[in-house]
Amino acid sequence: MHSLSRRCILAGAAVLLPAPEASAQAPAAQKLTFEVYRNGAKIGRHAMTFSGAPGEETVRTDVEMLVRLGPVPVYRYRHSAEERWSRGRFASLQTTTNGNGRIIKVMARRTAGGVMIDGPAGRVSAPPQAAPLTHWNRAVLPGPLFNPQEGKLLSLIARRGAVEAVVLADGRTISAQRWSLRGEHQIDNWYDEGGAWAALKGRLEDGSQIEYRRL
Repeated sequence: MHSLSRRCILAGAAVLLPAPEASAQAPAAQKLTFEVYRNGAKIGRHAMTFSGAPGEETVRTDVEMLVRLGPVPVYRYRHSAEERWSRGRFASLQTTTNGNGRIIKVMARRTAGGVMIDGPAGRVSAPPQAAPLTHWNRAVLPGPLFNPQEGKLLSLIARRGAVEAVVLADGRTISAQRWSLRGEHQIDNWYDEGGAWAALKGRLEDGSQIEYRRL
């Protein structure tokens, strides 16, 4: 279920103002796992694993979702990604997405002149500081960002908000800082005191609400 369409939860964004190049900020934990809800009903799980030294991270993502209409499955979604960072900068990304049987593949890599992104609509040349919006790294939110599922740049504005109470999947409440993305889509991410991704809320193109609660 994405981009606030079914494509933006993992999707990308480019803010309207230029920003300095961001560096990787991997969480202290080697794994982040979220339960995913649509209109309050659990529909799947989003898991990320981290390996490598600081600034040299490899991040692997696996997402599985199933939406039902009563007992009948109406939408199946799977997404896998491998994201690499080198010397604190985004280096490459490979993703495969299966939405109800439709397969989409994206490859992106840093070059001497910027970031080259190959997706279903062809090749996109992004600025040198571009990175995928995979949500775990709040340092990239000032952008520019690209959609890791479709391989295209989007225009959103990122704003850092207040520290708020966030409820995790097990019912515990923690303090986390909100980062909002506004424009073509509406996405709110929260990050805990250590900087690790803690929660997400957004609105899908059909008007339904999507929510991530960290385990």
